[in-house]
Amino acid sequence: MKSQSRKLLHREIALAGVAFLLLGSTAALAQQAESQVMTTTTSDTEQAPKLPNDELDSLVAPIALYSDPLLAQTLAASTYPLEIIQLQQWMDRNKNLQGKALADAVAKQPWDPSIQALVATPDVVQRMAGNIQWTTDLGNAFLAQQSDVMDAVQRLRGKAESKGTLKTSAQQKVETKTVEGGKQVIVVEPSSPDVVYVPSYDPEVVYGPPPPAYPYYPYTYPGYVPGTALAWGAGIALGAAAWGAW
Repeated sequence: MKSQSRKLLHREIALAGVAFLLLGSTAALAQQAESQVMTTTTSDTEQAPKLPNDELDSLVAPIALYSDPLLAQTLAASTYPLEIIQLQQWMDRNKNLQGKALADAVAKQPWDPSIQALVATPDVVQRMAGNIQWTTDLGNAFLAQQSDVMDAVQRLRGKAESKGTLKTSAQQKVETKTVEGGKQVIVVEPSSPDVVYVPSYDPEVVYGPPPPAYPYYPYTYPGYVPGTALAWGAGIALGAAAWGAW
């Protein structure tokens, strides 16, 4: 029964990701997902102690500057670490598949839609699979502390914006919006609604030094040049064939 409740919770988080994409606010995902947690029965995540803000900041530091759609995708998928490993292995065996053929093939796999949709962002899959302990910790924190995780994202975006490392560019649009309750949030959206870019960065460069008790997680970025701010790969088209499940 517990496993079924957990699976339902995962599904509601994935649905909350859709609302997140449509509303364009980091507050939306936290509010939608947390409301679903309140309707579920007691789970294992409730027995774990809550992580302090400093630890959450270090945990989300590698992805806090992702555009909102990509951030929502990554957070939902992080709750399925085993399936992320399986997806990476499957992608390694199917490198010849592209476009609609790739989307059709991954749709036949017995994975959650949040995992299937990651096939459109192989760099993200590689990062999450290559740092599986971090991915697992992130997923557990997101299941137990949705609002706290999203607040950590906002704190880090504020630091990066103050340092001048988070700003509007050819790849993204950064702006502050007022959401329900008068709260202001920093929203990061792709410059083009049909294309998303995956940024690479050193958290210490973009945010500043970490809290002494919680150093930034040693998260690897393939091809990243140390010392640079945000580095960008090629844009990824988000057509129906790629993210149709979302």
